[in-house]
Amino acid sequence: MDGDEPAIEAHGLVKVYGEKRALDGIDLTVRRGQVFGFLGPNGAGKTTTIRILATLTRPDGGTARVLGHDVISERDAIRARVAVTGQFAAMDEDLTGYENLIILGRLHGLSRASGKQRADDLLAAFDLTDAAGRPVGGYSGGMRRRLDIAASLVVTPDLLFLDEPTTGLDPRSRSQVWELVRRIAAAGTTVLLTTQYLEEADQLAEQIAVIDHGRVVAEGTSAQLKSRVGSGTLHVRLLDGEQRPQAQHILAGALKGTVHLAADPLALSMLLAAPADATDVGRLVGHAMTRLAEARVGVAEVILGQPSLDEAFLALTGYTAGPATTDHEDVNA
Repeated sequence: MDGDEPAIEAHGLVKVYGEKRALDGIDLTVRRGQVFGFLGPNGAGKTTTIRILATLTRPDGGTARVLGHDVISERDAIRARVAVTGQFAAMDEDLTGYENLIILGRLHGLSRASGKQRADDLLAAFDLTDAAGRPVGGYSGGMRRRLDIAASLVVTPDLLFLDEPTTGLDPRSRSQVWELVRRIAAAGTTVLLTTQYLEEADQLAEQIAVIDHGRVVAEGTSAQLKSRVGSGTLHVRLLDGEQRPQAQHILAGALKGTVHLAADPLALSMLLAAPADATDVGRLVGHAMTRLAEARVGVAEVILGQPSLDEAFLALTGYTAGPATTDHEDVNA
């Protein structure tokens, strides 16, 4: 039955642009009704994958089914049931938010009365009623993003592709969009989320896939990805920044790992490898602190915690998460 199939099932997806192999055998399964995080460095192939799954680009190899339909032979059936919100959605900035939604409703086949009711409902749900009569060109970044997502829901989709939904937003606006995504998923829509903000994926995604160089390199829950890369993260803050090189040398030797220097001149951190016995972590850290004390290195603070998703991402891809840009391969799409 259609309802028993995954929302997305892709096997061996390949896409080539000239000499660049944007996708190199992507396998992906997204079950219905979940928020699925799709993470990767810039140019890793995230947006190319979405374009294929949304039937905007044909793959050069592999197969993919979306909501039970083939992305090549059943494109119309897929397009009738999905919505795509890209990094920069197309809105007429001279028209009001209300007028934009009315036009989209009419394009989707809603009657005049139904289109007006749907626009009113969406503006209220997205806290935009007060701005409904203002031209979109005067909206703030957060208001504009909320309107973009509202536009994707004029006809409620079974699957929503959210490509970098909070790029450029301030923390308050980002939190508002997060709440909207939770509400959309709770109402039954499957959400495929790509983002460079790893906290966003940590907060929203039930399952996460990490893509790098056109391949899925890791998949699991946020906790599973964190546990894959180490037993914990050690953060040390010193009393004297001039002692940081000495502390770095001591910690690297005592804990057999790479010590990272933070922007804060007093801070160091390192990802701890998982020992055979998890109880050894505390003992090893204690030994390292003793070594620092013996060398008369003053320590103000020591924190031992679970690796963050940022640290897991760095370990899995070799990149830190950065500001979102359009994938290189998609410029040529």
